[in-house]
Amino acid sequence: MNIANEKTLASYIKQLGESASVDVYPELAKFAKSESPLLRRLAASAVGKLSGIVDSSASIELLRPLLFDLHPQVRQYSAKALGAFGVKAAPALDDLRDMYRNPEEKDYVKRSVIASGKIIKNAVEMAEKGKKHKCGRCSVSISPDEYARSQKAFERSFCDNCFDEVYLKRRNFDTKVELNKTIQAKDGTIVQSDGELKIAGWLTTNNIRYRYDERFRIIEGTAIRPDFYLPEFDIYIEYWGMDTADYKIGMLKKQKLYQQQGKKIISLYPKDKNNLNTTLRNKLSKYIQI
Repeated sequence: MNIANEKTLASYIKQLGESASVDVYPELAKFAKSESPLLRRLAASAVGKLSGIVDSSASIELLRPLLFDLHPQVRQYSAKALGAFGVKAAPALDDLRDMYRNPEEKDYVKRSVIASGKIIKNAVEMAEKGKKHKCGRCSVSISPDEYARSQKAFERSFCDNCFDEVYLKRRNFDTKVELNKTIQAKDGTIVQSDGELKIAGWLTTNNIRYRYDERFRIIEGTAIRPDFYLPEFDIYIEYWGMDTADYKIGMLKKQKLYQQQGKKIISLYPKDKNNLNTTLRNKLSKYIQI
């Protein structure tokens, strides 16, 4: 598949996942069978985002075969998406257990398997035993499906009304962030600064897969957007490129969260740009062989 066309379709699939429309499901089902692993994993992710909107049975039937995809990220995103369907995804628990027990499975895939398995099992327990959870914003009791949907999206419990409000707020924030991205790296990723451009280029040159400015990762109940995340190694890279007081306060808070949770974090600064190859290689070598 042509790379430019693949990137265009990838952007389109992301839009489908944000559409909150049941009508997009047939297109996502088609993309889930694409020859491109990128499009397959994005289609799986989009289906998960539409839980509560699209047909649950059809979605689970689409996602379960992707748990056995040859590409690990397709398996990872399919496992993540299943968690959003709660009780309805209970038939997939055996598949998830098999993935977890497979010694050949990637560690980062297993982390997604564990997270989704817990959400599904908790939702089943709520349904079977009448266990109650409350919305973290308005404190009303929530259903097993509401619990699963919000846990998958935010790792917090929200009723559907609060979920929609939080989701809209997050999407508006995402839009503002995207508008600040104007620089294209050589792999096509759009970044915000010259420092991030150099980091993206170095990672691409050294064949290290990364996710840039991934929407949100929840650490200690706080939503963060890491500059770079290396999924194969569970390593975060932050480029601290500003020097204002507010920025430094946010930087210290973010660094503390990483430290408290035992995350592998590499910090880079503007002074590192001129010697990035040596600096980044040395810092990464603490965790992986390069």
